[in-house]
Amino acid sequence: MQDTKKRAKNNRTIFLTDEERVRLSQKIFSIDFLLNSLSQEKKQLGAADILDKTIHSDTIEALRYLPDEFADLIIIDPPYNLRKDFAGVTFQARSQEAYDEYLSSWFPAVCKKLKATGSLYMCGDWKCTASLQRAIEKELTILNRITWQREKGRGAAKNWKNAMEDIWFAVKDEKRYFFDAEAVKQKRRVLATYRENGEPKDWQAEEGGNFRLTGASNFWDDISVPFWSMSENTEHPTQKAEKLYAKLILASSRAGDVVFDPFLGSGTASVVAKKLGRHYCGIERSEEYCLLAQKRLEMAESDKSIQGYADGVFWERHSRQSLS
Repeated sequence: MQDTKKRAKNNRTIFLTDEERVRLSQKIFSIDFLLNSLSQEKKQLGAADILDKTIHSDTIEALRYLPDEFADLIIIDPPYNLRKDFAGVTFQARSQEAYDEYLSSWFPAVCKKLKATGSLYMCGDWKCTASLQRAIEKELTILNRITWQREKGRGAAKNWKNAMEDIWFAVKDEKRYFFDAEAVKQKRRVLATYRENGEPKDWQAEEGGNFRLTGASNFWDDISVPFWSMSENTEHPTQKAEKLYAKLILASSRAGDVVFDPFLGSGTASVVAKKLGRHYCGIERSEEYCLLAQKRLEMAESDKSIQGYADGVFWERHSRQSLS
């Protein structure tokens, strides 16, 4: 259906035309299509069959056919334990016990797709984060919990404004996983410019101010949730920022590695993987979101920029290079 909404002049939200839906539908893949494309000798999909593809399928169904241990990095942004509409499909809030059962219906199968040296990140909010921790601990070794500031919305009348989310970081083998701390340093503005023997101490003067590089912690206050004036924005209700996923991908994968997202949504994990020189594979049950992901992947062929990441470092919000 053609997009007919009136948009503000500076609204950069990505949407699909009817012509794009027809064209892009040829670039997403169902599990049946992938299986039918195999030779008679092959009965199981291999890594090469799913590499750099957007798979239109139910996650639980697709996981049955994907090869084990093909992913170097898995990023999961599952439905939180909230009522939420995803392109006409509603996820219903449920009891904690029922949500735990929901996670157990697919999470162990996802972990089988992770290489022995791989890493996994799973997103959640305050309400479901304990369930996520329990599910992950049954399969992997948790190394940390990242909390990031989700600065969006005006607040609640009878509760504290929900402005934080978690990302659990886990590995299969805590002695063999990859982590590049240098790749995710943040550039912060320096207000108290200390000097030693007349020279700047741990900072440098640049055009636009004084800055220092700092190591990444497990609290991130430099993320902007995608909104209408950002070129990465879509109408997906829980879209994650490219900058958020760029940190995960740069820290826990090498160039050429495979990044897998079993709940792809509008495609952020695949898009950022492509921009950063990684391979990708994503599963998404909504055809609309698959098409949006594919459009964003096409856009990434000519535009590798990631808002808030420039010159090989992450810039704090509202600084000269962050534009966020």
